[in-house]
Amino acid sequence: MSEAVVPHKAEASEPRRYFLQGRWLGRAVESDVFYSFRRSRLTMVAAAVTVLFFLLAIFASVLAVQNPFDPAQLQLMNSRIAPLWTADGQSPFLLGTDEQGRDVFSAILYGLRISLTVGVLGVLFSGTLGIVLGLIAGYVGGAVDGLIMRIADVQLTFPAILIALLINGVVKSVFGNRLDAMSTLAVLVFAIGLSFWVQYARTVRGSVMVEKNRDYVAAAQLIGLPAPVIMLRHVLPNTMGPILVIATINLALAIITEATLSFLGSGMPDTMPSLGTLIRIGNNYLFAGEWWIVAFPGLALASLILAINLLGDWLRDALNPKLR
Repeated sequence: MSEAVVPHKAEASEPRRYFLQGRWLGRAVESDVFYSFRRSRLTMVAAAVTVLFFLLAIFASVLAVQNPFDPAQLQLMNSRIAPLWTADGQSPFLLGTDEQGRDVFSAILYGLRISLTVGVLGVLFSGTLGIVLGLIAGYVGGAVDGLIMRIADVQLTFPAILIALLINGVVKSVFGNRLDAMSTLAVLVFAIGLSFWVQYARTVRGSVMVEKNRDYVAAAQLIGLPAPVIMLRHVLPNTMGPILVIATINLALAIITEATLSFLGSGMPDTMPSLGTLIRIGNNYLFAGEWWIVAFPGLALASLILAINLLGDWLRDALNPKLR
């Protein structure tokens, strides 16, 4: 009887053993990634810039001279003041003010908070939706797989920005002026999330179709684990490397998409501006000589996107076993 029990215990431990080996945050992979990170000075600078932007957004209320979202703190007498280091500059407006008397530096800090919030929530929403659909399509297969992938193929024929514009326009046409600033933010997250789920779904589906034929999946099925548990606890961890790379790159795309929508007038309102809204406002005064109103928000947006893209490129190479 003891000889019959030992193989059963070995089989029962197989899913757990493979799960531990396949974790993207396992010790071996983590050490390789950290070693690659230390070797790339450009990546360390990009990471430092990205962390700096997140810290600026988190502590915006502490660092800002004023709350640009509070009309009571704005004075039209302080409108269009040049940056502090110029001849017409005034303290405490380091980067000058816009046409409403908002401190540009404070507006950038609060706008950065809005842009990062929309970007992060959009990536979380699209990633969750894409991962779930990709797991179902790859593991179940058959007609379910065909339906999900055909929907994905149809969506890929349209640029993401057009899909986001369509969803955003439909929602705003239904609710009209009843949407406040926070509701508009939620609509942007929903529109951006539905625009980027396809990449996650296709990547996860391909990985699942390979992983579901592994021995550890057969062992998990043998001991009677339900399909959702097998997909989430055993198959999903082995697909986290590509997902993490896609999420990093899509964060930059989500921020750019939100900035584009806001620049086109379909994003955040002027009373709660993101970086895209600030660029749209400042663009109206570019040829009037008030260049700082658009230059500094544009520089902040470009620096943020560049830093995140550099991190995404490094992460793609660092998690590629063929390049290690």
